[in-house]
Amino acid sequence: MDNKMDYETLDVAIAGKVATITLNRPQLRNAFNETAIADLAMAFDEVSQDAGVRAIVLAANGPAFCAGADLNWMKKMATYTRAENEADALRLADMLRTIYFSPKPTVAKVQGDCYAGGMGLVAACDIVVAAEGVNFCLSEVKLGLVPATISPYVIKAMGEQAARRYFLTAERFDAARAQRLGLAHDVVPLEQLDASVAAIVGALVANSPNAVREAKKLVRDIAGLPIDDALLADTAGRIANIRASEEGREGVASFLDKRKPSWLSD
Repeated sequence: MDNKMDYETLDVAIAGKVATITLNRPQLRNAFNETAIADLAMAFDEVSQDAGVRAIVLAANGPAFCAGADLNWMKKMATYTRAENEADALRLADMLRTIYFSPKPTVAKVQGDCYAGGMGLVAACDIVVAAEGVNFCLSEVKLGLVPATISPYVIKAMGEQAARRYFLTAERFDAARAQRLGLAHDVVPLEQLDASVAAIVGALVANSPNAVREAKKLVRDIAGLPIDDALLADTAGRIANIRASEEGREGVASFLDKRKPSWLSD
């Protein structure tokens, strides 16, 4: 049965094991302001804590995925003091961190153009599927700004060398290039976007919830570390812990018994 939660700038629905958080300001190209930032932080926090949710999809209504900052919000920022600007930026940074550190796997379904802060939303997700024809742009320097708060996630997603170019030039690039850079995992025709995301989500929810959570943390913790004795001990400890876990034992037993594991019958 579907569950719905009310937000001013989002449509949030839970159907079965999947939560879908949809940016819902299509008339403003889903540009975000302080309300949208607060809504996104709260929505991701709430669905991440829901034990029945095994995957989260971030989607958008309308022709654009997200145009970045709302113009009215930018007008207000122009009058802020430095301290007010810092507090405002920290709210955005905290929201992106909430998405990035969600224990549930997150999938960005990008149906339209994605600019500036919108790229931060996408880059903070685990898996990105974009429609053909979508354009991406880190447009901040055109306005005399820099993509500071989104930079940790965008640089992780597209790499330092690509960031050197697109942070500095503010050039638009298409979904095919986003895929080559590593920002998007899949690029599909728009009419196949829903089915492609559904297939990925289906794979996610078929797996051990605990193993998926630990695998997500594994990538985040291990990426970039030197392969030394400390890393070997860490990874050995992780596999030992999960082998001894309830779901680890159940997964191996169900495989050997040629039956479905318990999490598929939930």
